[in-house]
Amino acid sequence: MDEAALLISELLARRWLPRSHPRVKRALVDAELFAQVEQRLAQSGLRFLDSIYADHVSLGLLPAAQNAVLGEAGANANNNLELPRDAQALLVVLWALIVLPKRERQTSRVQEADAGQSDFFPGAKPLPAARLASPVLSYKTLLEDYGPQLGKKLRLDANLKLLERHGFIVRRQDEIAEGPLLDVLLDYDVLAPRILDGALADVLLRERAEAEPASASAPEENPAAAQDAGGPSAIENEVQE
Repeated sequence: MDEAALLISELLARRWLPRSHPRVKRALVDAELFAQVEQRLAQSGLRFLDSIYADHVSLGLLPAAQNAVLGEAGANANNNLELPRDAQALLVVLWALIVLPKRERQTSRVQEADAGQSDFFPGAKPLPAARLASPVLSYKTLLEDYGPQLGKKLRLDANLKLLERHGFIVRRQDEIAEGPLLDVLLDYDVLAPRILDGALADVLLRERAEAEPASASAPEENPAAAQDAGGPSAIENEVQE
């Protein structure tokens, strides 16, 4: 078997591979090999999933195959893992709390590096790795802030285990970190505008305000508005969209 076939076979068997994997690294720098991989995947209705902001790669369905296999209506149109609605809502919340701040840190550091290049022979300014830029969430804080909206402790624990099993998150005792598929399977260009301008916009603003040092002159938040923005109906509507 050649390199293209071995890479595809390993991705099918393991579901994801790190970008540091020898075959993945070779495919990402070898245009001819990458074209072979894409061609063979397309013949089976698959495509190579990769993001420069993520540390892993995976496989997914082509849009035409997705419509034919999963259908254009119903829950299977965007959920072939059979995640319950509260697990989908939790996934959106975790994506918003982990991927959005990580992407902001990665892009801001690159822009700062570009703006500060004054050396005659400036060195390479690589994009910060996801493992370095990705924030780590506290389970206790997540339970306190979103537990009532996401089924309380029993359902939250069950759904966290489900998302961890599917590779979306990684848990280390009380910490919740980005999993290999969180920033690969969820389309940032589609999901980010819906969250930043949609149902979770007020929730994210509240999270950022609480993360910043408290200012004596800062206006007090409206608890009723915050509760309405983070309620289950708002989150579930965003997931359904």
